[in-house]
Amino acid sequence: MPEIVITEFMDEAAVKLLAAEYDVFYDPGLVDQPQELAGLAAEARALIVRNRTQVRGALLQAAERLECVGRLGVGLDNIDVEACKARGITVYPATGANDLAVAEYVIATAMMLLRQAYLSSDAVAAGAWPRQALIGREISGKVMGLVGFGAIAREVARRADALGMSVAAHDPFLADDHPAWKAARNLPLEALLGEADVISLHVPLTDSTRRIIDARAIGRMKKAAVLINAARGGVVDEEALCMALREGRLAGAALDVFEEEPLQAGRGGMFEGLKNLVLTPHIAGVTEESNVRVSHKIAENVLKHLGGRS
Repeated sequence: MPEIVITEFMDEAAVKLLAAEYDVFYDPGLVDQPQELAGLAAEARALIVRNRTQVRGALLQAAERLECVGRLGVGLDNIDVEACKARGITVYPATGANDLAVAEYVIATAMMLLRQAYLSSDAVAAGAWPRQALIGREISGKVMGLVGFGAIAREVARRADALGMSVAAHDPFLADDHPAWKAARNLPLEALLGEADVISLHVPLTDSTRRIIDARAIGRMKKAAVLINAARGGVVDEEALCMALREGRLAGAALDVFEEEPLQAGRGGMFEGLKNLVLTPHIAGVTEESNVRVSHKIAENVLKHLGGRS
């Protein structure tokens, strides 16, 4: 039985690094085979997962020898951290390793939503020439509003500033005298929502942030504003967002994360026909480069832990 079980995709070089010292079972599709996963986890000392594998309940119960969990990313809402702590299981997120990837996703998506010109390939290829309909807006001079001002949001702020944007942020957990505020104006949430042209979310999913962007919050935004959620599914009321987009109460949005991932049958219907909405499959933090950084960071942490060097 393997000592390390990897349930979702990981950089091959990092897998080989682990396999050089331990018996490794690597199958990126294992997340969709819960019974096989539970059987393999029975003797595993380490689990390495991304965001879809639910490290809780039956899986944790089956993993009697588990010592550590490596998370190929930063969010921990798919891991029962308290249950792991109670059993002495250490959880290692890849903090910082995908910050650049997410920041670039936010900036690129903001520019695309404001410019409105990049979803017209079919029309142009068919002989249409919709120039007037595709006259969008520049990002320079706009206000970037960041809900949450941690490491990733600060990377977004640096890039927004370089593009000529002014930056505002809201983060009640960041002290008013923190040096990070030199890069952004510190605003209450309601003021930020009303002032920002681009609103990007950078908060974990907790009881206090669940559906923090609901119909009321959307109602405070400018009609010309665009919203980007590359943080956590559940912090946006998806139905309220779709209704606002259909009714022209918001100019555009991009969702990289969802309340259910992947979308269940019939759930995606609310998104159909929305030309001012971009959907991506939880990929903001995953680039070729960030995958290497994330994978190697977790491989090193797991090797140190199992070797007693953590």
